[in-house]
Amino acid sequence: MGLSYACLHVSSKLKLLMLFTACILVVGWATSSYLVDAVHESPRAKTAEASFRKTTTSAEGQKEDLNGQTRPTVTLPTVELPSAKSLCPALSPYLRGPSKLTFRASLTLEEVQKENPRVAKGRHRPEDCLAQQRVAILIPHRNRERHLLFLLEHLHPFLQRQQLDYGIFVIHQAGDAKFNRAKLLNVGYLEALKEEKWDCFIFHDVDLVPENDYNIYMCGSQPKHLVVGRNSTGYRLRYQGYFGGVTALTREQFSKVNGFSNNYWGWGGEDDDLRLRVEMQKWKVIRPSPKVAKYTMIFHTRDRGNEANGQRMNLLRQVSRVWKTDGLNSCSYKLLSVEYNPLYTNVTVDFGMPVKTS
Repeated sequence: MGLSYACLHVSSKLKLLMLFTACILVVGWATSSYLVDAVHESPRAKTAEASFRKTTTSAEGQKEDLNGQTRPTVTLPTVELPSAKSLCPALSPYLRGPSKLTFRASLTLEEVQKENPRVAKGRHRPEDCLAQQRVAILIPHRNRERHLLFLLEHLHPFLQRQQLDYGIFVIHQAGDAKFNRAKLLNVGYLEALKEEKWDCFIFHDVDLVPENDYNIYMCGSQPKHLVVGRNSTGYRLRYQGYFGGVTALTREQFSKVNGFSNNYWGWGGEDDDLRLRVEMQKWKVIRPSPKVAKYTMIFHTRDRGNEANGQRMNLLRQVSRVWKTDGLNSCSYKLLSVEYNPLYTNVTVDFGMPVKTS
């Protein structure tokens, strides 16, 4: 009886040991099978990844469509963006210096247009660089068609050689009132600013033609007087303090002095009035060298309706008192038309008859 119990006890332990060994074998087989699969899967994943990268990064590679067939990769063309223009030099390389001017009686407007094919609406800008300044040329005008034609013939190539971004505005006074140069120039300033935010304004008589393109039509930190000499005065300054003919002021300078007076009807006085306004701002008038600031004045007799202004001296004595209220901020006019001709923009205005001032 005791022996039978001992044998039964040993048999139970043996069964437990065999069961435990079988469990270990099962776990070991499952683990080894998983590791083998993982080892075999890794190269396939790497191969697929490498194949994908090769397909997407190679410009000459092949792509597979949904049917497993290969097709060539489309290569997009390279687009080169235009490079930004550099600023034009302060002194253009195209300047020629002094020129001997001629005025051909048979000259026509069509000929001048043909000589300036890239000018449109009086506007031109350099092709190969950005101009240092945007410059508006303002020309007061009445009954001077031949003078205007001669000036345009020489002024357009003159300005182009200076590499300016420029526009020419001719301000024509209609009606029978006396000629008012100063008020026309105020109108030109106001109307030109409707077209462009100009940096510099050149106030230019129609009968003065520059002889030397080193006389640069740009503005500076101080107002500029560009007519040092003319043929009619032996190329000498007309008088000390002369500030007429052709002057240059920045947009801000002209606005700060309130422009020209509107009260100078007939010839004389308005340029001296502007000089006094400039001096009251503690500015100094700058002039180029007499060697380059030379002009040819086209001969003419005094125009009817532009007789000498007998009140000019009285008006000059009032400048310090009235300049803040007489100028750009009080310039009234009737705008009749704005015409865009190939060589210039023509602004026609009517001022009516002069109003008496005290």
